[in-house]
Amino acid sequence: MKNRINISTGTKWEDIVGYSRLVKVDNHIFVTGTVAVDENGNVVGENNVYEQTKYIIEKVKNILNQVGADLDTVVRTRMFVTDISKWEEIGKAHGEFFNSIKPTTTMVEVSKLIDPKFFIEIEFDAVLEKE
Repeated sequence: MKNRINISTGTKWEDIVGYSRLVKVDNHIFVTGTVAVDENGNVVGENNVYEQTKYIIEKVKNILNQVGADLDTVVRTRMFVTDISKWEEIGKAHGEFFNSIKPTTTMVEVSKLIDPKFFIEIEFDAVLEKE
């Protein structure tokens, strides 16, 4: 695909599993499930789903910026959470970024994520205006 851009962030999982953090094809952008881990592999917001959610969204905002996008180009988020009873904390953090943008969203409870310290993983889809 000639109009494809792959962006990696260098996490150990990308090469092991064989995926990119972000793939842009034409004006469509897809961001893989992202957790609250920093560039050194440390969990951010340990024991705090609200802080993990905020960190993930900020992290993805920075990645989107690398391909000329921003949070206002996000059209869909998918949230995978390990404790759905925390939906209000998660929703509050999500709303702080997306209250005026209002992408479609899904929040589902899963039995666990790749590390028990992760309470949430979020995927993002974005669309840029056609040039």
